[in-house]
Amino acid sequence: MDNGSLEVQHWFQSTRPRGRTRPSAVFAIFAVCWFQSTRPRGRTRLFNASFSVEARPLDAIQKSGEVVIGVFSDKAPFGYVDAKGNYQGYDVYFGNRLAKDLGVKVKYVSVDPASRVEFLVTDKVDIILANFTVTKERAEKVDFALPYMKVALGVVSPESAPITKVEQLKGKTLIIAKGTTAETYFQENHPEVRQQKYDQYADAYNALLDGRGDAFSTDNTEVLAWALVNKGFTVGITKLGNLETIAAAVQKGNKSLLDFINTEIVKLGKEQFFHKAYKETLAPVYGAASNPDDLVVEGGKL
Repeated sequence: MDNGSLEVQHWFQSTRPRGRTRPSAVFAIFAVCWFQSTRPRGRTRLFNASFSVEARPLDAIQKSGEVVIGVFSDKAPFGYVDAKGNYQGYDVYFGNRLAKDLGVKVKYVSVDPASRVEFLVTDKVDIILANFTVTKERAEKVDFALPYMKVALGVVSPESAPITKVEQLKGKTLIIAKGTTAETYFQENHPEVRQQKYDQYADAYNALLDGRGDAFSTDNTEVLAWALVNKGFTVGITKLGNLETIAAAVQKGNKSLLDFINTEIVKLGKEQFFHKAYKETLAPVYGAASNPDDLVVEGGKL
């Protein structure tokens, strides 16, 4: 086993057990002033009594010398923190290249699945690169760039009681990470399946390891990687639902930054950048278990 797979295995092992009041006009004015004083990154706007912070355009990011990117810290091998405290993974590999070509330093911020939209809307990050599946509902709130990966859902379960079809989940407990496409898929298509939900991926996997649920569903690319380094578990359902795409996202209306990312993705496609990213970050984990062409999207074209 090489250093890449050992590092990811170390990460996986390290995650094992352990009535509304309507504000007055005075309060609203105070809240706006306070919010502006604590949000130096962008301009505050008040829309229908809800706050939004205007995103930094491309030139402001370049002028600041730093781009802030939201990634996962607990979803190896796509976004995780290694033993030295550094962010690693497929998404991070892409983020590093974006920062390099922007001519700025990169600051990574850890996000949860359910907080990805919020972090863009409130301008806590400039870009989300956190295995963000493109959906119609999300596209109403954020702007997605061209895709760089494709996925479906998968289900992982103990080898001693494998789940090989959805019908077997009836009367059982399915572990889910909040804010994921798996949550939406099962709510809409299989409401009879009992869901046990967690905010963090690490907590969800620990629940499976502890036997608090019968199976766990998320992107097939991730459960396949997890099962490879966690003996005693198998991915009995490798493809569930429609084939979907993963893309970077920016705050809605941030056209200059979105255009830069799209142009970058097209340019990177000419050098087969995402195949290189796969080789560096995913191949050490998957080995011969996966074909990169089943996952990688080059130049934004499926």
